[in-house]
Amino acid sequence: MTRIAPTADVDERARLGADVVIWHLAQVREDAQIGDGSSLGRGAYVGPGVRLGAHCKLQNHALVYEPAVLEDGVFVGPAAVLTNDEFPRAVNPDGSPKSAHDWEPVGVTLREGCAVGARAVCVAPVTVGRWATVAAGSVVTRDVPDFALVAGAPARFLKWVGRAGVPLVADGEGAWRCPRTGETYTESGGVLSRDGEDDAER
Repeated sequence: MTRIAPTADVDERARLGADVVIWHLAQVREDAQIGDGSSLGRGAYVGPGVRLGAHCKLQNHALVYEPAVLEDGVFVGPAAVLTNDEFPRAVNPDGSPKSAHDWEPVGVTLREGCAVGARAVCVAPVTVGRWATVAAGSVVTRDVPDFALVAGAPARFLKWVGRAGVPLVADGEGAWRCPRTGETYTESGGVLSRDGEDDAER
């Protein structure tokens, strides 16, 4: 059953899936899509036309600006920000206030299962790959590969992580293993793939 706090601001044109939970002071703008089982914490913001897949979790005060796309199972930590303006200015060169017609929004893409830590900033346009992790406080200025853990400002690759989110351990030449689940992965040419996964899953 979908639950919306009385103090939340959900536009009537937004489309909500089943079993969505929207907490105190969250805002969902017009034409946003929120997938089944997703949760929006206190003060979270979802911009016009933003798309969230199923079972996404936006923590308190996460800001997701249009036209961001979040695939299934994405986590966005407290006070994390997904930007949408490559060249931000409040005014035009002639001093006139910028309007909606004076700039072109660009979005962040968060792919299946990835996680963006608390107070991290993803600077559009970037893509965070499947099951990747962006450490808390990081500033992402370039695409993050599938299964990568990145940290810092600007964010840089540190190590590989599996679907459980824990760092993988080396298991031979180009071979990696998740110590929690036992899943195995293969690295080739700087790209990591999960063993047994077909192309349709990627």
